[in-house]
Parts: sequence; structure tokens; C-alpha cells
Amino acid sequence: MARLRGGAVIAVVVVFAVAGCKDLQDKGSPGAQGATGGGGAAMSAADSLTVKGRAPKTGYTREKFGSAWADTDSNSCDTRDDILKRDLKDVKFTDGDCKVSSGVLDPDPYSGKDVTYKRGRSLVDIDHLVALSDAWQTGAKYWDGSKRIALANDPLNLLAVNASANRGKGDGDTATWLPPDKGYRCTYVAAQVAVKKKYGLWVTSAEKAAMKKVLASCPGQKLPTGGNPTKAPSRFKTR
Repeated sequence: MARLRGGAVIAVVVVFAVAGCKDLQDKGSPGAQGATGGGGAAMSAADSLTVKGRAPKTGYTREKFGSAWADTDSNSCDTRDDILKRDLKDVKFTDGDCKVSSGVLDPDPYSGKDVTYKRGRSLVDIDHLVALSDAWQTGAKYWDGSKRIALANDPLNLLAVNASANRGKGDGDTATWLPPDKGYRCTYVAAQVAVKKKYGLWVTSAEKAAMKKVLASCPGQKLPTGGNPTKAPSRFKTR
């Protein structure tokens, strides 16, 4: 996957500030866990993540996570179009209400700038908040294909963003890349924590330290929840 927007098909995003960081809630999206004790739920979840070194990247391919943008929620729209519908404004469609032809990312969460989406010449990517190759090295290489397909298509782990910012991120984790828009970093890190906790992925010591450093600046930060089940329907197979 909140601007993480964790439901399968989500409506409008409402932005509000929490302790100096942006946090997001969506109409129809899963809720976020509230703060507990003296700190936020996101910090508590980050503390609970297992710390290990990275496993080798050997054997990783995108195909290990199934065909791109599989319709795992069975709504007859592929996952990419689901996220575009959820995250863009002024959306227009081609042939019904699945195939998004245009819209505006207003604003792009990574840069804070507005970005226009045009199908076929898009400046918008769908980012895996926890990159699939990062997931492979922090636990996913040991999963069955169904769980990997679920992660790759889970709205909790997906976000429409400016393409150039996304490509600058690559497969970086919190220790190596953060959004240029500093006001979005708390929400971004909380989303990564939520995905890693939901799927049982571990973090490196540097990654955990970086997560906690960011979340320390927003002590009430909530933890996004929801998204799709952690197993894809049996009809989906990895290559």
C-alpha cells in the first residue's frame, strides 16, 4: 500500500497533518491503528520488526511475483488501473470504468508536485512501497508463489507516484532512499513498516534505525492497515 490507500478500489484522499508529518485516510479504505502509550503505532510496529542481514538476491526475477498487475481482487480490472483510479483525480476512462486513460496526480506524494497522467505516455508509475527485490532479500524468496503474488498486487504496498522519483528510488529501502518531499516521509515509512509487518518481512539493522529516526519526528504516527489477503486466489501461478 492513508495516501498508501490500502483498499482494492478506493475513492478520494483526504490529507491531514499529524505531528508535522502528512498522514492520509481514504473513504472506504481500511483504518489505521491509533497511537499507543507514549508513541505512535507505527513506531511500535517498527520496533517489533525482526532484524537480519539481507539474503542474496540470487534467483530474483519479477516473474517470481507473478504476472504484472494481476486482478487478484477479482473485480475485472487489473491492479494498475485499480491504483490509478484510487490515486488520481479527474479520472477519465476508455471502454467502461476500468481502463484509465487520463487523470492528475494532485499532488505526487514523493515530490509534492502535480503530475498529469496520459495512458501510453505516462509520467506516473505505480510504486511498490516495499520493492519486490527488497522483499525477496528479506524473506519473500522463501515464500510460496501465492504469497508473493499477493504482495505484488496488495494496495497496501502500492502507490501512484511521479515516474522519475520512483526510478530514482529503484529498489532502495528506508536506509537508502526517502521521498524528496520531507513532509511525506512519516507516512511513507509507516507504510513500509505496515507492509513488512503484515507479510512477516524482516529489516536490516540500518533499515530499522532509519525507520525509527524518521518516525521519531512524528511520535503520533498511525500505522496503515488493510489491503488484500496475504494469499492470492489459487488460479494465479508464478512462473
